[in-house]
Amino acid sequence: MSGLGLPPVPFRPVVDPGSAALLVRVCGDLDDAAGSELVDAVRAHLARTPRPRDVRLDFRALTGIDPLGLAALLMVRRHTSAAGATLHLDNRPAVLERMLHHTNVLEHLTAAVEAAPARTGPDARATGGAAGPD
Repeated sequence: MSGLGLPPVPFRPVVDPGSAALLVRVCGDLDDAAGSELVDAVRAHLARTPRPRDVRLDFRALTGIDPLGLAALLMVRRHTSAAGATLHLDNRPAVLERMLHHTNVLEHLTAAVEAAPARTGPDARATGGAAGPD
């Protein structure tokens, strides 16, 4: 416990330099507050150079997850996918397995990342309006 009387952080991000993987141990309940912290931590690590190629969430010490915790996992997936990193959900306890199967998102969360196309060149789409004729 910190000197400020704050509860312990529910996860600890660790980068494995040998495998270029980010490992995050998720502990306790994954709810709105913990989920926001998880998303922020993963996003911060994905912004670093070099980026992790894999993000491994270790749920060995997870005790509960609510719908907002699941929403956080979906946001983590969005960020890992945008960064070209693969998300792994390791050591899933029964409570997480039930949530993932009940909501049918396990395959989406753990799907392989496809290489994102470059946003330059003649096939790039403009985001501010329609292109005129050639």
